Amino acid sequence: MMKKHIILITLLIFSGISGYSQDPFLTVAERSRFTSTANYEDVMTFVKHLDASPFVRVEHIAVSTEGRVVPLLVIGNPLPAGPEDLENDRRIVIYVQANIHADEVEGKEAVLMFARDLLAGKHPGLLDNIVFLMCPNLNPDGNEPISTLHRTYQNGPVNGVGIRYNAQMLDLNRDAMKLESPEIRGVVSNVFNRWDPRVFMDCHTTNGSYHVEPVTFTWMVNPNGDNSLIKYMRDRMAPAMSESLLKKYGVENCFYGEFNDMGNPETGWFYDASVPRYMTEYFGLRNRLAILNENYVYADYESRVKGCYWLIRSLADYVSANKDEIRDMIRETDARTVSRGLNPASTDSFAIEFDVRPAPEKVTIKTYEAKLIGETDGWKRYEKTDVQLTVTVPYYIDYFSTRQVIFPFAYLLKTSDPDVLDLLALHGIKVEVLEEDSEFQVERFVISELKGAQRLNQGHYTNTIKGKFVTELVSFKAGTYVVRTSQPLANLAAYLLEPLSNDGLVTWNFFDKYLVPQWGRGYNEFPVYKLIEKTGLKTRPGK
Repeated sequence: MMKKHIILITLLIFSGISGYSQDPFLTVAERSRFTSTANYEDVMTFVKHLDASPFVRVEHIAVSTEGRVVPLLVIGNPLPAGPEDLENDRRIVIYVQANIHADEVEGKEAVLMFARDLLAGKHPGLLDNIVFLMCPNLNPDGNEPISTLHRTYQNGPVNGVGIRYNAQMLDLNRDAMKLESPEIRGVVSNVFNRWDPRVFMDCHTTNGSYHVEPVTFTWMVNPNGDNSLIKYMRDRMAPAMSESLLKKYGVENCFYGEFNDMGNPETGWFYDASVPRYMTEYFGLRNRLAILNENYVYADYESRVKGCYWLIRSLADYVSANKDEIRDMIRETDARTVSRGLNPASTDSFAIEFDVRPAPEKVTIKTYEAKLIGETDGWKRYEKTDVQLTVTVPYYIDYFSTRQVIFPFAYLLKTSDPDVLDLLALHGIKVEVLEEDSEFQVERFVISELKGAQRLNQGHYTNTIKGKFVTELVSFKAGTYVVRTSQPLANLAAYLLEPLSNDGLVTWNFFDKYLVPQWGRGYNEFPVYKLIEKTGLKTRPGK
């Protein structure tokens, strides 16, 4: 009875929503008839109105470089005071994030609309099974310089959008491994580590191929993630969401990708963002389910906003109906990851190079014939014609290892660099310390070549490294840092610490000062060692 009474109060608070009669409960997109998008003040004012509901609490993900708050809406019935309230709760936590690129704005509007309607009771039943975490504006600094000069090829809003980067000129969707921005540090600390959502969706707008569908989406694919979770997304969850989005909510959609050749679409549909600097790939390494939403840039703004809204609903419908299955599957995956680390098999490996092959099922894309209008540095430029065609083509999304190294029992770090240790801790990786001097048979990496990129990438001359592993008996002093792989975040730890990882600490220059001597040729000893065999380690909790 009390629960129904509170719901009635909330419906009265939001009574003007369903008829769109009260401007405070309309988003900027709605008030402007989909010609404008919200600035920071608009977002925060709207969030303040939502905060009148007893089912929402506003937390802070971060404070941006320019001092703006990144809000997190926690929505539940009953509303949990914190994640500890959910330890014996049958509900499941999902996190929806928008405006990581502040020139890709429809997710921001859709998240605000969905949160409002959820609190108004327009999505009955969802709050029985789900606690929602929703961030409408992850990149508030990038959102502020709204201009019609930004992203001019995009089909609205006609009154302009913000910019892709944050105030540090960082692309936040390239920061998941190095964590140099306050925004992504905040997501990892205050959302992923604190709330441990089982499902995550990141909202974007496309840049690529011509097609009809206003909404596209895909799933995490990195082969160092758990393959059973990837297959679950590919074979069950994503197809079910796609069908629901079309048949139940009337939104045409397809899985996200680009044509290998826009002039010859029969060659296939390709997804290439497989490394964990991207948020969805990073989340997959944490043994969780991730969805990348990419709304079609050439669809009109209203269709993109509403399509994104109904994709959020389709996601929530699926998770609500399958919450126990998802929770059990993730618990089993974590247990399997820990078990592997306790006693790694000789066949356990970490992929350092990979390729892609088609998924078992082809995809159907409604596209257009395109006319070649030029070529620059090998890149062909096409112009869409009015001739529409539908193609059913291979979907290149199944990434697999082509070169791998042995997955170890533990990593031993002969460095106490605070940048390295703080980063591991920020990711949530458990680090321990050796209690006594010890000798272990380990794999040591011998560098033969280390090259920085010729062009800066996110403020870094990213490294590529070559070398080989040699097996040696090595002495380690008490106080040496240890990262065991018998922890749920073992895949992420390996990705950061493996010297040949394509997106780890070596890539992003964390070890540079240790690797090259001031004078002379050659390289210093690589400071991370791999303990391959199960070994009795006397350790205490570290950083």
